[in-house]
Amino acid sequence: MSDGAALAGPDGALRCPWALSTEDYVSYHDEEWGRPVHGDDALFERISLEAFQSGLSWITILRRREGFRAAFSGFRIEKVAAFTDEDRERLLADEGIIRNRAKVDATLANARVLADWAEGELDELIWSHAPDPAGRPAPRTLSDVPAVTPQSTALSKTLKKRGLRFVGPTTAYALMQACGLVDDHLEACVARGAGA
Repeated sequence: MSDGAALAGPDGALRCPWALSTEDYVSYHDEEWGRPVHGDDALFERISLEAFQSGLSWITILRRREGFRAAFSGFRIEKVAAFTDEDRERLLADEGIIRNRAKVDATLANARVLADWAEGELDELIWSHAPDPAGRPAPRTLSDVPAVTPQSTALSKTLKKRGLRFVGPTTAYALMQACGLVDDHLEACVARGAGA
């Protein structure tokens, strides 16, 4: 097994070892993870999916992502904020998503909070917590990648203070990694710097 260093994939290119654990991860790793995500609805989707991932593996969410998008109206904040009790019951019966009552309720509550924010406010708030990349050396192995940082802790506190739920420091850091606020691709990884 790997010591957490980059590994050669089927094409011979070096990648973060987690990307090679399943075929579904390769394209996600190469084309999405760590690339900048902007737009309130797109960031709401990522916040929601990271919350649903809490306690589960990301592959579980990735494989149901289209089901989540269909169930939550493409994660358009205004639409989800208008969901009714009937919509909530529909979600809790939807086998295409993770039917966790607390996570469904948090997603609906978060949409209602965000619907009152100005356009671009969520994007601006999240990106204001991006650390200076010059101060972050490229990780050489997975053990160099943190689970929480001072910036993710600050982002979590700010989001919670503004009324959002299921946004703890670890979830906030996963969001920062997925949305390109930080580049945690390993130093030797073919995708390192691709989102810059």
